[in-house]
Amino acid sequence: MTTQMRAMEITEPGGPEVLQLCSRPIPEPGHGEVVIRLAYAGVNRPDALQRAGSYAPPKGASDLPGLEGAGEVIAVGAGVDWPAVGDQVCALLPGGGYAECVATPAAHCLPVPAGMGLDQAACLPETFFTVWSNVFMRGGLQAGERFLVHGGSSGIGTTAIQLASHFGARVFATAGSDEKCQACTDLGAERAINYRDEDFVEVLRGEGGANLILDMVGGSYLPRNVKSLAQEGRLVQIAFLQGPKVELNFAFVMMNRLTITGSTLRPQSDLAKARIADELRAQVWPLLEAGKIAPVMDSEYALEEAAAAHAHMEASTHIGKIVLKIG
Repeated sequence: MTTQMRAMEITEPGGPEVLQLCSRPIPEPGHGEVVIRLAYAGVNRPDALQRAGSYAPPKGASDLPGLEGAGEVIAVGAGVDWPAVGDQVCALLPGGGYAECVATPAAHCLPVPAGMGLDQAACLPETFFTVWSNVFMRGGLQAGERFLVHGGSSGIGTTAIQLASHFGARVFATAGSDEKCQACTDLGAERAINYRDEDFVEVLRGEGGANLILDMVGGSYLPRNVKSLAQEGRLVQIAFLQGPKVELNFAFVMMNRLTITGSTLRPQSDLAKARIADELRAQVWPLLEAGKIAPVMDSEYALEEAAAAHAHMEASTHIGKIVLKIG
């Protein structure tokens, strides 16, 4: 049996071209871990940040990029009750997804939803863990509330629109083209705002303000988000594509009793991620199996075309998820 696998490694910090094909040892499962032979891996913004040298892997994690994937379990470590060898799963990964095989905690695995292909299943973990934990667990979104998500046509955005709409929220989204705005409304957004033509602050203030905003832009959006919130509104920050530093008038925050919070998924403890997985399995996986929500697929690239996949993602012309075909 071979002990080596193909993988795409980051040869040095830089652009997409620094992703190069290599050979690595197939990982062994530690206690509580499984090894998955991946069929597909999702491509996400944190992968590009890691490639550029601005998002280091947590201590002990693989240096290979890739935070989600789907495939077949080929090895099980001590202390694992589920999944078993031969099971098809999708999983949130600590890293290492741009490879033929990857090790991850068993508690971060979820079954491939019935009737769903492995390509679609590979798109679920990173976005659904992120959206569920931030919009519902941290943000506390309730039916009837006004919810704004920026980047509505992204993997995060398309997931957030569907989940928030299903659970009864009034959903608003921003996007950068009419085509992307149409995709947002098709998925359940009540109003899609082309940020090149309209001011989302004016739109939301005209509706009474947002009760919850999910933002990954940061920078100049931070004070504008605050102005867009209704009294007792909440802002959840999950990334800073425009940068993490800004001047903000906290008098408005105090007078309107606003809450500003945020999180990143990757550095959280294995136990915290396992709790998110448990909630997803109970609350969201039945919706996926019933076809009430589904990942939005943009494009597929071969593993050795990871650089092209990154260039496509960073051009921001995609709608939904990009995947790498591995197996």
